[in-house]
Amino acid sequence: MISPRSLVCLVSAVSVASACASAGQQQASSTPPAAAKDALIAKARAIHQRVLTLDTHVDINPSQFNPDDSVNFAKGVPGRQVDLPKMEAGGYDGVFLAVYQAQGPLDSAGYANAYRAAIAKFDAIHRLTEVLAPTRTGLALTAADARRIHAAGKKVIFAGVENGYPIGTDITRVKEFYDRGGRYMSLAHNGNNQLSDSNTGEIQGFSYDNGLSPLGREVIKEMNKYGMMVDFSHPSKGAMMQMLALSKAPIIGSHSGVRAICNQTRNADDEQLKALAKNGGVIQLVAVASFVKCDPARDSARTAATTALNREFGIVLPQGGRGGAGRGGAGGGGRGGGRGGATAQLDSILQTFTEARRAEYQRRQQAIAAKYPRTPRATVSDFVDHIDYVVKLIGIDHVGISSDMDGGGGVDGWNSAAETFNVTLELVRRGYTEEQIAKIWSGNLLRVLEECERVAKEIQTGKIKA
Repeated sequence: MISPRSLVCLVSAVSVASACASAGQQQASSTPPAAAKDALIAKARAIHQRVLTLDTHVDINPSQFNPDDSVNFAKGVPGRQVDLPKMEAGGYDGVFLAVYQAQGPLDSAGYANAYRAAIAKFDAIHRLTEVLAPTRTGLALTAADARRIHAAGKKVIFAGVENGYPIGTDITRVKEFYDRGGRYMSLAHNGNNQLSDSNTGEIQGFSYDNGLSPLGREVIKEMNKYGMMVDFSHPSKGAMMQMLALSKAPIIGSHSGVRAICNQTRNADDEQLKALAKNGGVIQLVAVASFVKCDPARDSARTAATTALNREFGIVLPQGGRGGAGRGGAGGGGRGGGRGGATAQLDSILQTFTEARRAEYQRRQQAIAAKYPRTPRATVSDFVDHIDYVVKLIGIDHVGISSDMDGGGGVDGWNSAAETFNVTLELVRRGYTEEQIAKIWSGNLLRVLEECERVAKEIQTGKIKA
């Protein structure tokens, strides 16, 4: 039994403890949330300024690299997500500009047209670093070049080949593209070609049993020989697994996402990611909103319903243009502008309808949109979820960053080069250290490039058999 005196002492002790706890809480809360936020931002800005931020995939239009034009990549291009002024504004230090060519016919004329288009883009990249902005940019051919150019205060410009289609059947073009500056190449794009099956083969069917053609296998050897990174973004999963088996050097995914988060054909599943880690490679996670955050079943249902509605009303739109409630299916990630053209054509067709027929179409269209609402657009936070996932699954050494801007990329918060700091801020917010952030932004990718350079030297000197 507690005596009255003891009870008084106990109550007093509790009161003192409560008072101390209250004082501690007041002291802990004396740092306002705004001040803590400002401190976090200041820490992130300091890190962002020190690390080399390198984006491994941005599309270009050669017509915007004319030094005589008042509007060009160096001076700034309205509507572009990436140009030199936006890079400078956003602390966006380096980029792989894409020598991209859409898949076309597998014949001599198709190969010739693709080759000419590829050369035009290589030439545009050289004009940027040699004519338009030689004091603000530098063409990087090695990992050491990238670090040197960055240390000099210039923007690092690499070239990457998106789609091996322009090689045609002439394997000597691998070295030609390397000599022109190409430091990675994806053997396919959307559509099987002469080198490799594409991710689109999951829906459209494969040409090489979900793998590489004999010519594609030889191209991998040539890429190893010269130090060009093998890129598995866009080729099929089976092709990627064969690349891993054939390549003497680590490979990369220049712009892909995590399939466990967004189940669509352009993203890598856990088996692929684990195999990539064993290979020593890196996946450059991509900020394409429809690859970051998706609901393929709902998207597919919405597309099917819209297609059926258009068919019923006799509406024919350009391929890839869904019109109405549609927004691109599970294989999404267009190259910009297509949806606007389809929407304009739909509006034009609707103007030919009677008022009652047009109203009925629009009512049905709205019903589809209500039944299959679009997935909210992905944010920087959603994008960094992909980074977290890969880090947890295979480690910090196998993840990097890409945007695919001006080719369908961008998420809320990182929709232009000028907003690049927001990615670093989110990484700091989640507790990544400066060393880890440096690896994610460029260190891992440059390590792979250095390893490809080393392997190439050993192949050329006979230390490694090609």
